[in-house]
Amino acid sequence: MIDVIDGALFQRMVIHGSASINAQKQAINELNVFPVPDGDTGTNMSLTIGTAAAEAKKKPAESVGKAASINASALLRGARGNSGVILSLLFRGISKALKEHDTADGVTFAAALNEGVSAAYKAVMKPAEGTILTVSRLASVKAAETAAQHNSVEAALEAAIDEGQIALARTVDQNPVLKKAGVVDAGGKGFLVILQGMLDELRGLPMPEEEDGALPVKEAADFASLTDEEITFTFDTVFIVRKTAGKSIEPFRTYLNSIGDSLVIGEDDEAFKVHVHTDIPGAALTEAQKYGALELAKIENMRTQYEDMAAGKKPQSTDDLDMVEAALEAQEAEQDAIAAPEKKFGVVAVSAGAGMAGVFKDLGVDGVISGGQTMNPSTEDIMREIARTPAEVVFVLPNNKNIIMAAQQCVGLIEGKEIVVVPTRTVPQGISAMLVLDPESDTQSNAAAMEEARKNVHTSEITYAARDSDFDGFQIHEGDYMALAEGQLFGTDRAIAALLERLAQADSQQQAEFISIFYGEDVTEEQAQEALAIFQKECPNAEITLLSGGQPVYYYMISAE
Repeated sequence: MIDVIDGALFQRMVIHGSASINAQKQAINELNVFPVPDGDTGTNMSLTIGTAAAEAKKKPAESVGKAASINASALLRGARGNSGVILSLLFRGISKALKEHDTADGVTFAAALNEGVSAAYKAVMKPAEGTILTVSRLASVKAAETAAQHNSVEAALEAAIDEGQIALARTVDQNPVLKKAGVVDAGGKGFLVILQGMLDELRGLPMPEEEDGALPVKEAADFASLTDEEITFTFDTVFIVRKTAGKSIEPFRTYLNSIGDSLVIGEDDEAFKVHVHTDIPGAALTEAQKYGALELAKIENMRTQYEDMAAGKKPQSTDDLDMVEAALEAQEAEQDAIAAPEKKFGVVAVSAGAGMAGVFKDLGVDGVISGGQTMNPSTEDIMREIARTPAEVVFVLPNNKNIIMAAQQCVGLIEGKEIVVVPTRTVPQGISAMLVLDPESDTQSNAAAMEEARKNVHTSEITYAARDSDFDGFQIHEGDYMALAEGQLFGTDRAIAALLERLAQADSQQQAEFISIFYGEDVTEEQAQEALAIFQKECPNAEITLLSGGQPVYYYMISAE
């Protein structure tokens, strides 16, 4: 049994924990009760600790204090979504407790776990039971009790996981929403998966290599086995596409077979991965976007690679892009320098969609961070944009409830800039907050005015259900249209026009003086005009504006004031 850990072992534990949650992130995502296609818990926690794992691989540390510090710093920068922020807070507390230690025994490690829980609870304004906070608190208490009897990191960690599993099972009864759905808390589950990975590292168990259900597709051509005559098509092309729900990719398979060979497609419920040899890789990638969002692509010229090999040279490949990326990172580092203040106030906003970004830019926002549903920006992403803003005071508009905590972690981290987070939960709230910013006023007055403005905006949205669910009395089926009012489920239907009509008839719209309808990237101009006509008919007393938001996921965002 491992009783004491040093810095190197702690880093390996973090790397193993990261691999473990990456392997189970989709299963954790499925625990999310609300079926909106959002940046889900498993994905956010995996991306967050993945940042720390990458840093641990680059920066070895001998002392456990130094290792924990490197880990906490990376987690802070990489924190995505509320679950990722809470995870980073847990490890920040651990780092604080281990700061002066070269090694950690069971008692020290258990105390660090408890310090992490304290840090997380202090940062959450209204801690709720039946969440990752509950699971981590009870787990750390048990770890301390066990370590007092058997001073061993392995024993303390094992006890924490066992107690955490009991606490996790109880979350289904502590939260009414979880109880109705019959699932446990996703954040608590993710935390225990990470701890289990850390324990597995202590025990010498093998690390998971890839996500469950990963798509087994050939990654690259085997150039050594080719001859020039065997290369029928020039470009070895590999790419991954996040699928559009309910759309068959069989027509795409047929298309790829018509333009190339060596075709292999692996798919699961959410994505498909393609390997094909073709002369027109650009056409393949363009066609792929009809079936979902392109996430990753790699293209290599097999003819030039064969010629290099035949001449005894090292063939060029996409691996050579590492040098290019390093140069770009160096340029980016220069750009990331803190901009000198040229004015009193600046604003950074989070938004998705070219139309939405354009609206914010027109209103005077200095920096727009691409993000929102499906991909929450990290704390580092937000900090980078704040640093670039040439202002003494920078207001941050998260425009999504799952980004507010990540934004709040930036406060106080950039020397020479005052950062004020206005907790906007939707893009329309962010727009209204921006409209009342007064360059001639003081910081406190502006913050109060922006807060008041965002509270006066009622936001409705229409999206689709990403999975089957029984939520708040609604039987929801994958692919249903879903209407949300202030983030709460308003109704579902198989016809989007019916939902638009019901939303237009709701009190918030009927009482509004101004209504703005932002239509998304999957809505045509003709469809948007039909939505406008519905609201003009149902809300004759309101001034209604139709705008192209270009946002993904949400067909319509509707603000009423």
